[in-house]
Formats: sequence, C-alpha cells, structure tokens
Amino acid sequence: MHADDQVGEGVSADLAVLLRRAEDSRPVRIVSSVCGGCGGRVFLVLFDGVEGGAERMCVGCGVHAFIADSEEFWEDADPGEAGCPCGSREFEVAVAFSLADDGLVRWVTVGLRCRRDGAVGVYTDWKIDYGPTDHLPTMV
Repeated sequence: MHADDQVGEGVSADLAVLLRRAEDSRPVRIVSSVCGGCGGRVFLVLFDGVEGGAERMCVGCGVHAFIADSEEFWEDADPGEAGCPCGSREFEVAVAFSLADDGLVRWVTVGLRCRRDGAVGVYTDWKIDYGPTDHLPTMV
C-alpha cells in the first residue's frame, strides 16, 4: 500500500490489496459500495470492460446505481453481467480512485469479490480527464 492510500470501512483486505496492485504509484482512495436504499453490500454488476463504466443492483432491495460517472456514457456502453468462475453473480464491490498530486481523481478501477468463494478481480477501469472530481468517490 502507498503511504497516502485511504481504504474505507467495509472494504475486505484481499479486495483492497488487489485494487492497490491494479493502480500505478499514485495514492488511491478505495471505497466500498453500500446500497442507498437498504444498506446492503451484495450486488449484481453490469460493466463495460472496453470503454469502462459499471452499474450495480442491490440483491437485497433491487435498487440500481451507477458507479462514479458511468451514467454519463452508459448509453454508448456495451455492458455484460459480471460472473465468477464458480457460477455466482453476487459480489462485494469496491472502487479505487487513483489520485493525482492535486487531489483530483485520474483513474477509476472497479473490483469485485465473489460472495460465494471469495475470488477477487478487477472488472473494469477508466480514465478521468476533467475536474472537479470530488463527487466521484461518493458515487460508489
């Protein structure tokens, strides 16, 4: 981990390590997804692995939410559903925000941890080339 990394509450250790490895040498802020409707932490996830972007649906209550700025370009996306090799489609979701020296988010990386067997993986990532970006870590 980088000395300036920030790992939010509820992020599993193995998912945090994976997301840290996926990033460059910049500090990251890693945030766990929590459903705004029911507080749930288990999701079905749609993602576009080519263009980037992800949408999650809470298994507990069915509330949908886009991750970071995904909604802005989702209509042009070609999403697929995330699945684990074990056959499960239910995941813990955490997002790493790679931070530039000025504190702006420069990269978004979505990691998933299978709720059945604990397997972790990076499913999509995308570059952020605008500012301000303070709102992005609140949209996980």
